[in-house]
Amino acid sequence: MGILEKIKDIEAEMSRTQKNKATEHHLGMLKAKLAKLRQQLLEPPKSSGKAGDGFEVLKSGDARVALIGFPSVGKSTILTKLTETESLAAAYEFTTLTCIPGVIQYHGARIQLLDTPGIIEGASQGRGRGRQVISVARTADLILMMLDANKGEIQKRLLEEELEAIGIRLNSQPPNIYFKAKTAGGVNFTATQALTKTTEKLVKSILHEYKIFNCDLVIRCDPTVDEVIDAIEGRRSYIRCLYVYNKMDHMSMEDVDRLSRQPHSVVISCNMNLNLDFLLDKIWDYLNLVRVYTKLRGAPPDFNDALILRQGATMEDVCRYLHKELVSQHKYTIVWGLSAKHCPQRVGISHVLEDEDVIQIVKK
Repeated sequence: MGILEKIKDIEAEMSRTQKNKATEHHLGMLKAKLAKLRQQLLEPPKSSGKAGDGFEVLKSGDARVALIGFPSVGKSTILTKLTETESLAAAYEFTTLTCIPGVIQYHGARIQLLDTPGIIEGASQGRGRGRQVISVARTADLILMMLDANKGEIQKRLLEEELEAIGIRLNSQPPNIYFKAKTAGGVNFTATQALTKTTEKLVKSILHEYKIFNCDLVIRCDPTVDEVIDAIEGRRSYIRCLYVYNKMDHMSMEDVDRLSRQPHSVVISCNMNLNLDFLLDKIWDYLNLVRVYTKLRGAPPDFNDALILRQGATMEDVCRYLHKELVSQHKYTIVWGLSAKHCPQRVGISHVLEDEDVIQIVKK
């Protein structure tokens, strides 16, 4: 029996098993077996066959955004609208057959936007080029899930299931679980709070399913069975996602208002250029980028050339960004902006910067 057949059998057994306290352990074990089989499906054995065409695009710019969606939902159109790259758009499905990159110039940042081929149901199991498309999404800092506004809820559910099956968790944080495999000593299990969604017995059974008999496991939250499996697997990607509902010009105002009030959602129309500026603002907010401007002593700051950093960046990150030897030569920095308690403020190398700060670095 192949991997796909085993996956279907386990999914069928899970669907016909009632969820209650008596079946909790059995369902947990089925989820662990399912996760193992899906991981084997994603990493097939290496073959010596002829290499195929390249699909991955070299990462460039300050951040990467991937467009994911079913065929004919407007991915190529929005790439053309937001960037200077022309992506073929037509009235038939599967117009885009490879990954096409573009660059969004926004607030001085260069954001790489990837137009991927439309995926179909069963993409996580290798149908079409779905596995390659979803693998590209793993490398992105933000996923734009393009949805047809008229059938968005169905498409959203199917796409979330495909991404979930391949190990991508949308708009969620990794569970506060510490896991480390060892060579001896048995299983050291520690839970700092009461577990209501799983049990110690079930967690140890899952570890045995993965053939892990020696490890340290510290749980500092109240996780579900899926979150425990994610911590053991350790190959999950936690990525922010924006649900972009296209073709709002075909909807009533009541439906537009309903969709726009849903969390992480933006309603647009590519053909009529409606709400694209708000979409750019949301992309910027979700990427958590910070602009930092530099100035020389006695000179005004250069607002035309910003340093683009991640939120939470410190002066040490700025020094490494400018030159690797600047860290050892750094004496102090004068800061103007939101991160300063008073303007100007003299700070050290561990100072955390905020958006649109102005800095003047003084060397030893």
